[in-house]
Amino acid sequence: MSNQQQNIPLTDAQIEAIAEKAAEVALNKVYTEVGRSVLKKLAWLVGVVVIGLAMWLAGNGNLPKG
Repeated sequence: MSNQQQNIPLTDAQIEAIAEKAAEVALNKVYTEVGRSVLKKLAWLVGVVVIGLAMWLAGNGNLPKG
């Protein structure tokens, strides 16, 4: 066989299997990105709440002075 590729036709079942696998991989990537995005937003929210709580406690004199 030379450098040319052989053109072997795929069956409908093979094409369907390839398409399903590609869709599965793409969906997994989307779910991963959505999960990452949600975790980042949750981390920001927790940080804002913690800083806000610390400022509120400091304003009320409830934090020990260091």
